Parts: sequence; C-alpha cells; structure tokens
Amino acid sequence: MRNTLYIILGPLLGTCCAFLLHYFNAPRHAGIVGGMAIWMCVWWFTECLSIAVTAWIPLIILPLFGISKMSDLARHYSDSIIFLFLGGFMLAFAIEKWGFHLRCALWIISKTGTQPERILAGVMLSAFCISNWISNTATAVMLLSAVLALIDVLKPFLKESKNAFAPALLLGLAFSATIGGMATPVGTPPNMYFYKLYAQHFSQQQALTFNTWMCIGYPISISLLVVCYIVLYIYFLQNTSQLSGHEAALKLHMQALGPMRKEEKRVFAVLVFAILLWITRSDLQFGTLKCSGWSSLLPLAEAVDDGWVALIIALLLFIIPAPSKPGERLLHWEDAKSLRYDVILMFGSGFALAYAFEVSTLSTWIASAILHLTSAPNWILIAGACLLVTLISEFASNIASIQLMIPVLVSLLPFLNILPLQLLWPACFAASLGFMLPIATAANTLVFGTRQIILRDMLRIGLLLDLFGILIILLFTHILN
Repeated sequence: MRNTLYIILGPLLGTCCAFLLHYFNAPRHAGIVGGMAIWMCVWWFTECLSIAVTAWIPLIILPLFGISKMSDLARHYSDSIIFLFLGGFMLAFAIEKWGFHLRCALWIISKTGTQPERILAGVMLSAFCISNWISNTATAVMLLSAVLALIDVLKPFLKESKNAFAPALLLGLAFSATIGGMATPVGTPPNMYFYKLYAQHFSQQQALTFNTWMCIGYPISISLLVVCYIVLYIYFLQNTSQLSGHEAALKLHMQALGPMRKEEKRVFAVLVFAILLWITRSDLQFGTLKCSGWSSLLPLAEAVDDGWVALIIALLLFIIPAPSKPGERLLHWEDAKSLRYDVILMFGSGFALAYAFEVSTLSTWIASAILHLTSAPNWILIAGACLLVTLISEFASNIASIQLMIPVLVSLLPFLNILPLQLLWPACFAASLGFMLPIATAANTLVFGTRQIILRDMLRIGLLLDLFGILIILLFTHILN
C-alpha cells in the first residue's frame, strides 16, 4: 500500500514542480524537465519501483513533450564512462574469481588492525591518496574488490552491527575517492578544465600554479575527508560491537590462501597494467615540468579515455589463459552474469537527465538566479555559486556543472568588486560535492551497485557532506581573501 502511494506521489510532485517553475517564468521545457527530475528522485528515494524502471522515465517523457529525440537520448545510456563502469566490474569479477581480493583484504587488515573504525580510516586514506592523481572512478574500481573482501571476511565477527559495516566502507570508498580529486589540478576533470581556463584568461591578474592549487586544495580536501570520516563513523560505526573470535579465523584464512597462484599473479599484473595506463594516459604537469601521456602518441589523443582503457583490460582478462585449468581463461562471460544492468541503466539516466537540463535551458535558468545576488556581499555570492554548482552536479556530471557555471560567473566579474580566483575557484571545488545520489558520480554508482547500500542512507549522509563541503570551501575562501 505504501509503495502505491509513493508511485502516485512521484508524478504528482513532479507535476506540481513543473507548474511552480512555470509560475516563476521558467521556460516550458525547463519546467517539464524540473518536474521529471523531482518525479525520478521520489521514486529513487522511496525505492517503490526498481531503479531500472525509474531510469526509463527520460526515455518516455522527453520525446513525448518534444524536448529531445529518442535517438539522441539513447546515446546517453551508452556514454563512454559506462564502459569504464563495465570494464571495472569485469576486473573486479576476475579478482574475486581467483581469490586475489581476499589476499588484498588480509594485507589491509595486517596494516590497519581489525577494528572497523581503523579499517574505514585505512580504506578512505588509500582512496584519497590514489585519487589525487587519477579519476575517482578508476580509484573506486581498483579498491572495490578488496573492500568487498574485507566486508566478507569481517562480517561474521561483527554480530548485530554487521549490516552497518558494509555501507560505511563502501560509501567511505566512493566519497573519499571523490574528495581526493579536489586536492590537485589533475585529480578530477573540473579541476583540469578550470586550471587551463584560468591560465588562459586570468593569469595576469593573479597567478595560479600547481603548487598554489595544492596549498588550498589539500587543506579543503583533507578537512572534508575528516568530516566525512566522522559522519560515517557516527552514522554507522558508533555502536559497532568489538570483534570477537576473529584472530584464529583470520589466521586460518591466511594459511588457506597459501602462496600466490599463477592466476592471481596474472590478475595482479593486469591490475597493475590498468593502473599504469590510467595514470599515464593524459599529460601530467607539475609546475613548469610537463610529462606527456601515452595518448599523445596516438593519431588523436582525445579519442581514448579511461573507458577505453577499461575495455582493453576486460578484453585481456577474456584472452589470458588460466595455467592451472587448461582451456580456461581468467574470465568467461558466465562470470559476468551478476553484472548490475539496473545500475547501468540508472547511471545512463543520469547522463540523459544532464542532457535534458541543457537542452531545456533549465541549467541556464537556474544559473541565472545568481544574477540577483550581484548586490549582495561577496560571501553570499560565493555561497550562492557553490550551492548552485553542487545542486547541478547531483544530477549532471561534475564537468558539465562547472562548464555551465564558469561562463555565467565570468560574465558577472565586471560588476563585482572581487578577484576572479575568489569567485571561480570555490565554484570549481563545489563541482566535486556530489554525494547524495548514485547518479552524481561514477564512484557512487559503482558502490551502490553492490546492493549493500540503502538509498536513504546515501541521501542523508550526502546532504550533510554537501553542506559541510560548502562551509569548508567558504571558510578557506575567506582565508584566501
């Protein structure tokens, strides 16, 4: 009965939102897309229907009202980052199939200890450090199998609190991978976009070097990482019972693994190869020192991305033989039958929704709201910009949100008594504050696909982190001023 009420409530609230936006002079198509977004959020948050069913809504609504062709929408359900998601899961399946994830998990336990709060800190710190230099999605892909193995190994010893341990670790992995990207100019696409744009147009007014970025990027990201850890600890692990009877069992686990098998070594070699390809694909610039990526050797460097690398890695796993089982490969298609196609559809709907925000001019209409703040104090203007960028990045990709907002903010600069860096930089950091929804980042989608996270938990924790993130950005912006 409750699910039926939620099914009705979704389109009802969506319709009300569409009329409300129209009342505030939003374009007709913008109102429809805004209402559709609310409708989808209600169904996602309440889980009254499968997330895959909710993901179909853009394919139905947008062509119906003439906002987009079906063929244009369908392309967004096969975005290249979805192939990064697919390839990442193939790598995770191979790691799990040959037991290498258990070896990784036991190694992590040997370094962090067996208490849940220390393991959470170890996972988050690892993801944070790696994602300083490569994408948050690639970071989450690398560590996911080890985190899942940690959950499987320790769950039997956590008694009544075992259901809180899995979401804490998985959300910690996704969120810290996203937070880590804020620390350096190469950590995430919005940073690279803004770093290049600022150097081209504003470097004469106030220099922004690689070291300058890290001087403010690391304090912001480390502060947010600490807040994230505290929130996850209080929400999930505060009342976690102490482990009992685990020492002997973990010792048996280690003995049962024995030395690394040839299959494990080959899977490990493929994993290392993937990491190297992801790290060295694009050019890396450290101040005046520039290291060219391997993609620059290709006829068209922009033709390949992290999704392409993931497909190459998946192909290798299907080709490389397993020595101990003649005729068998490291991975067979049967091994991938547990792939979460519903989550893939959900992720695709996020790209479709972002596209709808653009073609309906809803994003532009939302961004134009900041024009009303030009007479307000600078900190209110900066807070408004951060809030709008964060809101858009929950539904659209972080690079799309910053590409939309930066031109709007740049157009406001002649009317403001503020340096470009003081307004644009906080907006760039805010683009990485997508913590509430699975569609906000690929890392969120990846961990949500494990079926061990309740959407309401992600929403509540994500909202807190978004708000704390904006406050931290404003604080350090004030220090910068």
